[in-house]
Amino acid sequence: MIRQRLAYAFLSLFFAVNASYARQWTLQECIDYALRNNISLRKTKVSKLSAFEDYAQSRAALLPSLSASTSHGITFQPFPESGDAIVAGGLVHSSVDKFYYNGSYGVNGQWTVWDGRRTHNQIKLNEMALRQADLDSAQTANTIQEQIVQLFVQILYSAEAITVHEANLETSRKNEERGEAFTQVGKMSQADLQQLIATRAQDEYDLVEAESNLRNYKRQLRQLLQLTDDEPFDIVVPETTDEMALQELPLLNNVYESALRHRPEIQNAILGMDMSRVQTDMAKAQRLPTVALNASAITNTSSLTEKAWGTQLKNNFNLGAGFTVSIPILDNRAAKTAINKAQLQMENYQLQLEEERTELYSTIENYWIQASINQNKFRAAQVASKSQQASYELLSEQFRLGLKNIIELMTGKDNLVAARQNELQSKYMTILYINLLKFYEEG
Repeated sequence: MIRQRLAYAFLSLFFAVNASYARQWTLQECIDYALRNNISLRKTKVSKLSAFEDYAQSRAALLPSLSASTSHGITFQPFPESGDAIVAGGLVHSSVDKFYYNGSYGVNGQWTVWDGRRTHNQIKLNEMALRQADLDSAQTANTIQEQIVQLFVQILYSAEAITVHEANLETSRKNEERGEAFTQVGKMSQADLQQLIATRAQDEYDLVEAESNLRNYKRQLRQLLQLTDDEPFDIVVPETTDEMALQELPLLNNVYESALRHRPEIQNAILGMDMSRVQTDMAKAQRLPTVALNASAITNTSSLTEKAWGTQLKNNFNLGAGFTVSIPILDNRAAKTAINKAQLQMENYQLQLEEERTELYSTIENYWIQASINQNKFRAAQVASKSQQASYELLSEQFRLGLKNIIELMTGKDNLVAARQNELQSKYMTILYINLLKFYEEG
């Protein structure tokens, strides 16, 4: 038994010394770090940059396009007939050359003057997609913040649970020492002493399990922060008072109405409906004519003439301009299909909006119910914990005097442990759900 205590003391000292060198993270530091480094959030930012590129390209589509081209070729005519004429580079040449070379050079420009505002609507659509990518990023950020808050509170609860288990273990050790003394003077049977030893061992097991839970929650928080080094990790334990758990709950409808105005998932669904309207306009524009202006500057050269290359470029140079009007007549139902699909997409976004509103209300209602239930539990647990503490102290004194047996003492201890755990759990769960309600209300 002495060796077990020494080993446990050494392990406690080891963890305490290592913990003293761990960086202390506040809740806000965890949130800020995750918002900068979380991989899921960084992926949404990459998607946002990609959406911006689409938006920039659609704006550039309003400008004329300009391209330059050149082509060169060699022709072999093995059996030319004397007196034949050959067309090369747009000119007629009289030649008997078996091999001859042609080259052309051109600059072409085109500008769509009217396309039923499809280009303008595409700009609108890509701008909305950019906004949608921004909302996706905000939604991911909200999810990460909620997860961090939940893990942070779980860590706080687990840390305080360890303190409770340590106190229980200390009490069990004192009872075991007292039982050993009673056994030596014949006031307690060996069977009752073994029960005290088993209780102490169970409390040691519960303490190790509580420490394991704490390490696991810290591991999950490290993973959420994308921390991959072996640097010791710990959090700053803020002051948590009973008043924080007993504060007045925000009104359910007030939280919901406020969340409707700023939650990104709601704004995303509304934006989706606007995008569907623009897509409908773009589909209808497929039935309208398209007008485009075009211009070109072209010249060419050939080996079939004895003129110098520069002279050919000059003499063969010509400018051209024109316009094209494209009027759709039969499009194999392409426009009608596009219109119907855009309208169906709008209906889908309307259903998504209703679903998001319902889910949002359900989430907030669940948080409010959990906060209310745990707050009531906490009030009851406070009374029960004080009562069980007083009862156990009386039982311990009576046990010391030999007025109570081991069964009664262990029952009293179990009741006290359960009351303490209920008080602790309901307190932190109330604080968690109240903070989540405020997060949804304030954004």
